[in-house]
Amino acid sequence: MSESQNIEWKSTWKDEYLKWISGFANARGGKIYIGKNDQGEVIGTDKAEKLLEDLPNKIRDQLGVFVEVNLHEEKGKQYIEIVVPPYEVPISYRGSYYYRSGSTKQELKGAALNEFLLKRSGKTWDAVVEKKAGYNDIDEDSIKRFIRDASKANRINVEEDISIPDLLAKLRLSEGDKIYRAALILFGKDPGRFYTNQPVKIGKFGDSSADLKFHEVLEGNLIQLKDRVPEMLNAKFLTHPIDFQGLQRYERDEYPVDAVREMILNALVHRNYTGAQTQLRIDDHSLSIWNDGNLPDGIKEADLKRPHASKPRNPLIADVCFKAGYIDAWGRGTIRILEACNEFGLPEPEMTEFQGGFKVTLFKDRYSEEQLRKLDLNERQIKAVKYVKEHSRITNAEYQDLFEVSRNTASRDLKDLVEKNILKSSDVKGAGAYYEL
Repeated sequence: MSESQNIEWKSTWKDEYLKWISGFANARGGKIYIGKNDQGEVIGTDKAEKLLEDLPNKIRDQLGVFVEVNLHEEKGKQYIEIVVPPYEVPISYRGSYYYRSGSTKQELKGAALNEFLLKRSGKTWDAVVEKKAGYNDIDEDSIKRFIRDASKANRINVEEDISIPDLLAKLRLSEGDKIYRAALILFGKDPGRFYTNQPVKIGKFGDSSADLKFHEVLEGNLIQLKDRVPEMLNAKFLTHPIDFQGLQRYERDEYPVDAVREMILNALVHRNYTGAQTQLRIDDHSLSIWNDGNLPDGIKEADLKRPHASKPRNPLIADVCFKAGYIDAWGRGTIRILEACNEFGLPEPEMTEFQGGFKVTLFKDRYSEEQLRKLDLNERQIKAVKYVKEHSRITNAEYQDLFEVSRNTASRDLKDLVEKNILKSSDVKGAGAYYEL
């Protein structure tokens, strides 16, 4: 057993561990052991019986939760087990809310706290009425665009002459004469007037993150941004424009359109709209998009490479985009990105939680030094791949001369490069044999 999502070891009891109990109660529950060291070994506590008596009442009075407190003994040493169940209502300690994520305790603040409290109340951010907005804040052209797209997708029946109030009601984006936040994000005339972090930032960088060449900030609703972002990428940021209209057409020396389109749509649909702006970064070697907001509970980075449950942060926004045909199947977006890059011959993209958000990075060159080092190649092999990129091929004899190694060493290195699908050997055997990309 080891410390994990739902296990914590403590050598002695301190009242500050009430924060850990709050974190467990707000997550999936968990256990705290008092009288174990950091390796999970029982070291015992001389206050075990008193803790057994005091802790249930202290936890109840301070947190308002009921826990199970058990006394155990191992090799003559007593220790306490505190079993914390998950709670549907938010549990605070002295006015602050905590949450267990992985093996750490986090205090929820700002946007994360707001999202957590909404979830506990049975709502999501996009399903809250925007009291300052009304039907006059909805862009008619965006509504018409949605109706055209939804008609082609054939996932919902919508009359062409349907009124804005009736359409929003049909899409569950309104409540009486009030509209939800999702309606403004999707169709608003100026959603940035209500949500200042709604725009998308795009930056072109040089050799480092400090070397910003130029940037743009795009505003608009989701229906508009899904087109404006790729248009701006083509116009100013990509060396070779991508044909975002012809889904099967790829520009071989840039990025697969399916992957870039999916990245943009995922960002617009699943972002935390109370957090920082969505940010696209482009340099000579990669394209990345960062979104505020971590992965949903129960989904880890490794899960993104296989079919996984769909847990959209903004279910109303996601539902409308599904009905319009913008997203095909929930839970498959990241898989589509991986498949597109693989078919395109690019390295596997990186998908990782990063600085309080989620980041997807596409790499342009699968033979870059950065990518080759991920494959555990030695320095000779990395230099050999660079040599092949410049000279189209390399022979065993050339490998020996370049790196002053024996024929056996050259053969072993080259065989490893072939097995890792970096180089391929020629059909020619014997003295004329060579290796190429």
